Amino acid sequence: MPAVVIIGAQWGDEGKGKATDLLAGRIDYVVKFNGGNNAGHTVVIGDEKYALHLLPSGILTEGVTPVIANGVVVDIEVLFGELDALSARGVDVSKLLISANAHVITSYHRTLDKVTERFLGKRQIGTTGRGIGPAYADKINRVGIRVQDLFDENILRQKVEGALNIKNHLLVKIYNRRAILVDEVVDELLSYADRLRPMVADTALVLHQALERGETVLFEGGQATMLDVDHGTYPFVTSSSSTSGGAATGSGIGPNRIDRVIGIVKAYTTRVGAGPFPTELFDESGEFLRKTGFEFGTTTGRPRRCGWYDAPIARYTARVNGVTDFVMTKLDVLTGLERIPVCVAYEVDGQRVDEVPVSQSDFHHAVPIYENFAGWTEDITGARSFDDLPKNAQDYVLAIEAMSGARISAIGVGPARDAIVVRHDLLG
Repeated sequence: MPAVVIIGAQWGDEGKGKATDLLAGRIDYVVKFNGGNNAGHTVVIGDEKYALHLLPSGILTEGVTPVIANGVVVDIEVLFGELDALSARGVDVSKLLISANAHVITSYHRTLDKVTERFLGKRQIGTTGRGIGPAYADKINRVGIRVQDLFDENILRQKVEGALNIKNHLLVKIYNRRAILVDEVVDELLSYADRLRPMVADTALVLHQALERGETVLFEGGQATMLDVDHGTYPFVTSSSSTSGGAATGSGIGPNRIDRVIGIVKAYTTRVGAGPFPTELFDESGEFLRKTGFEFGTTTGRPRRCGWYDAPIARYTARVNGVTDFVMTKLDVLTGLERIPVCVAYEVDGQRVDEVPVSQSDFHHAVPIYENFAGWTEDITGARSFDDLPKNAQDYVLAIEAMSGARISAIGVGPARDAIVVRHDLLG
């Protein structure tokens, strides 16, 4: 059975949770391999809506083992809050596993995130202020706190002292904030240890053994390709590897174990935070997409920037990730539009450019070249086969498929759990 990676193929918020949920009944493990509680999945099951931020969305499916792997940064207070909220609604969370090597977001990471972003002024990145970037920075600088450190007070204290040695100078002398006390941080982290301990495991070994047994493992990426720290619109990116390659490094499984890479795209495009966005709309069309698609962040509540579908970005993400299948979400949001523009290329300095420019400046100034497609007025939320869709909707999907670099294997036609058209088996 396969190891399957699901990644966002735009700037995030594409509906990865829905795609994960579509497969969850046929998989054994769902693994979050990057990011933290700076992004969210919204999953609708019947009349119930679940907003998940740190937990893998597979935690909602009975029989699936959810895993937070080593590539994730974990805010333990947020983790326990999410677990308690799900338990109160009758969800069994007892199978959750957390990597001993995952890094921990501390109170000083959150503080630094907020004060640093304010200090940047007009050059702000648009972070969520949840400490993600500073936690990853400490990881790379080798002064991070890992989950396993919470079970050895002496090691934990030494690491916190080392981390705060420089940070307190920054807080006091640069940002005019009070110094953070070592004891405060240590005491808070130790208070989590007893509850956390039963969840902690060598998750890389657990996943390897599961694949050896022929079980199916789904790797669920946070954020999206265009926010990847290496391949995204740097510096307006997240702090981790959100491409399919990050699934290997963020979980400890070999890349040759990955059988399928599923890219999630909206039928249009959205973005939260600063950074280039060639197809962004500032008119009534953008407001239509925002209101109809309810484009507000699951984690932040911020209104999302909205624009038309960008085919060069889809081709780019297909190439970078090795996408085998696309899942298109929110096709129903386009219902009622007389015409639907799609960006097929860019104009940069008077020249047509068919692929995403490598230069940040060129991409920032890229002007979209559009091709227009006829819209439809029929309600498609009840469609369950491709033939159920109006011809214009079918034509739109097929045109995007031809220009996006991989087949579109499933299409979301509404917010409900079963509101999806499957064209090709994602695991077959």
